[in-house]
Amino acid sequence: MRLSTSFIFQQQTQGISRAQEDWLAAGQRLSSGKRVTSPSDDPLAATQALGIQQNLRNGQRFSMAQQFAQTTMSTEAKTLSAVSDNIEVAISDIIYGGTGSLNDDDRQSVAVKLEGIRNELLTLANSQDSSGRYLFAGYNTAQPPFIEGDNGVVYQGGQQPITQQVDTQRVMTITHTGQQVFLSVAANPKLEPDGTLGDTDLFSILDKAISALKTPLKDADDATMKGFQEAMNKANRGLNNSLNNNLTIQSENGTQLKELEGLESLSASQSILAQGQLSQLVDADAAQTISEYQMRETALQASYTAFSRMSKLSLFQMNK
Repeated sequence: MRLSTSFIFQQQTQGISRAQEDWLAAGQRLSSGKRVTSPSDDPLAATQALGIQQNLRNGQRFSMAQQFAQTTMSTEAKTLSAVSDNIEVAISDIIYGGTGSLNDDDRQSVAVKLEGIRNELLTLANSQDSSGRYLFAGYNTAQPPFIEGDNGVVYQGGQQPITQQVDTQRVMTITHTGQQVFLSVAANPKLEPDGTLGDTDLFSILDKAISALKTPLKDADDATMKGFQEAMNKANRGLNNSLNNNLTIQSENGTQLKELEGLESLSASQSILAQGQLSQLVDADAAQTISEYQMRETALQASYTAFSRMSKLSLFQMNK
């Protein structure tokens, strides 16, 4: 086989190019700390790494969703607790206001106190979160859910509670509607003497009780006194139903917050595990990478030296 000088030169040039590529690739692995920097380095590992990275991105999105849900639900929990406290005080005032030994001025004082509680409850019903969204407005978060109407408080919020997907298989209610919190009753409510369900509107219950307490009863006949006492008893039943409903929602809220803690802990553990798997697939061994880099550098220098020597020779010189 006859070898020309140009053929030998071409072979030497290609050898240097390959040595340069190998050296640069080793340098990239050394600088990045990654064994797999492109799919061609290890197709199987690269494919598995892509799957793990996708799972990590999904986990990060759910982690953000969990943090948002926790913040919002914690805000609702504090507000619901304040609502319960006010209802409990109102129940005590209703019981006291129904005491037969009170005079009209005493009942008037109780009515004024209940008006303050009613106004406080209306403020709580129109609570906003840190972003200015109305908490109990459903998806109509841009406007107050409750307004004063001609015949009392009117609900103008949405009918659907706000939900949030916090995991692949879990969707949580993060805020309830004003309808659920202030205008509803829980299971097994206290019924009226005739077996029917009484008023479920917390604001209406208070308005009727306030009106009854403001009605003068001095020198009232037995029928009027009986009507007043029935009004107080009805308000008491209604407020207790409203309180139980609120406590039920608080219980649901608390259960979900506890579940969120577990999901966040699980997500953190899964993220650590996935990061470890990803590292095993694509990260380079530092000592091995340094050794390979040095070896590739030495090989490249050898290629340069060989080429330099070969370029000074011709076939005639080599055959001497």
